[in-house]
Order: sequence, then structure tokens, then C-alpha cells
Amino acid sequence: MLIDSPYLVTPGKKFRLDDYETDETGPFKDREEAAGPTEKNLKKLSKLQEVLYAQSKYAVLIVFQAMDAGGKDGAIEHIFSGINPQGCSVASFKAPSHLELSHDYLWRYHMACPQKGMIGIFNRSHYESVLVERVKGIAPKKVWSQRYEQINQFEAMLAAENVVTLKFYLHISKEEQAERLQARLDNPEKNWKFDPGDLVERKRWDDYMDAFEDALGNCSTADAPWYAIPSNRKWFRNWAISDIIVRTLKKLPLEYPKAVEDLKKYKVE
Repeated sequence: MLIDSPYLVTPGKKFRLDDYETDETGPFKDREEAAGPTEKNLKKLSKLQEVLYAQSKYAVLIVFQAMDAGGKDGAIEHIFSGINPQGCSVASFKAPSHLELSHDYLWRYHMACPQKGMIGIFNRSHYESVLVERVKGIAPKKVWSQRYEQINQFEAMLAAENVVTLKFYLHISKEEQAERLQARLDNPEKNWKFDPGDLVERKRWDDYMDAFEDALGNCSTADAPWYAIPSNRKWFRNWAISDIIVRTLKKLPLEYPKAVEDLKKYKVE
């Protein structure tokens, strides 16, 4: 389900990350100006989720991908802070376990997909199979190059089963990543977030940008669009993502289930 947005990766067109700004602020001049519209979006999301949960006809899968320190955790925490936890699930994908490796590469992601009525959030996702596995050489080109179409077919199947998929790439600059990683070193309360391996991955920045361009360009479809969200400014990131989610949910034919017949004849004693 496509939503008109300057951050949509248009299906079927060549995609280049250089065409997308990382520090854009859209219609807002500063954080204060965006605060009100963002809060309105979060309230709307809470109400829409209530109907989604009650109707239990559709599921929503929201995918977050980014470079290290890109803001996935922060976006999830802020945007979904007001929704009913009973109607939401979050899956964070680390290195696959022995059991997961014994299955096909999509198995663990399919197992985590949301059931009808739920919003499911993927912190990293099946796209790791064409990002990390590509850049680190875990999977050879003849393997990962076939996965774009396999992923498209997987997401098309989900769409046919009333799963609405939205995918967000949190687009930060290399300079912004450096500042965020340094903050994890400098602030004792953020030390726990620092992983020396992030510095190793940072050296592969250009390789990751190439991998992201191919992943977003090949796998942004009408069934499961990608949005490249300017994310240097966290407050704008939160507005842009919440705006797209709310507008997508509004396009769904959501309605509360009908009450039992002759409701007026019932009385609570």
C-alpha cells in the first residue's frame, strides 16, 4: 500500500541514497514546531490500533533498518509509546541460532510475523540476508542476488494474507553516526550500547551503502514499500515515520466489529 511521500522509494525506478538528504526537516523549522503534529500522530495511531486490534482482520508489519546507531531503538520507543502493548509485538534479530540456521533464511522472520489484529515491529529484519550477509561475504553473490525476488514474493504473500508491510530505512550521514558512537563512549549511561564491532562495520560504510541501495531499489513494491527517512534529526524522523504509518492505517477499511443482535434487550443486573 503506497503512501504519497517524498521519502518513498518509488517502485521500478533507479534508487540512489545520494538523492535523499539525511538532515532534512520537511515542513518544520525546528523541534518545537514539529512537536504538536507528532503528538497528534501518536494519538491517532493509538486510536487506529484499537480498531485494528478489535477488528482482527489485518496485521501490520513495520520494518526498521539502519546503520549502527541509526536510531532504530529510539524510533520504536517513541513512535509506539502510546499504543496498547497487547496489540503490538517487537522482534529484534541478532545472529541466527543453530536452530534458525538449520532452516531456510526466511523461516525465523516468518515465524515472527504479526497475527491478525496486531502491529509487528522488526528491529532489523529479513533484509539482513542481503545486507550483512552480502557485505561480510557470508553468502556469495550467486546466493544473495537471488534473494531480492524471493523477498518480494514473501512480502507479496503476506500482502495477500492481509498483512500490510511498511519498511523504513533510517538514513543518517557518516558524520552523524560518528557523533552518536562517540556519545556512547563519552556518556557512562550509554556505555552499555557501545560495541567495538560497530567500528569494524563503520569501515565498510561504502559497501553497506551499495547494499542498501540495491535492497531498497529492488524491494520497494506496491505490496511492501520502502521509505528512506531523513534521520539525522531524531524529532523529524519520529514525525515522518508516524505520519506515514497513520496515513497508511487510515486507508485500510478499519471498523469495530458489529455488536451482538438485539443489544438493547440485555441488562446488567
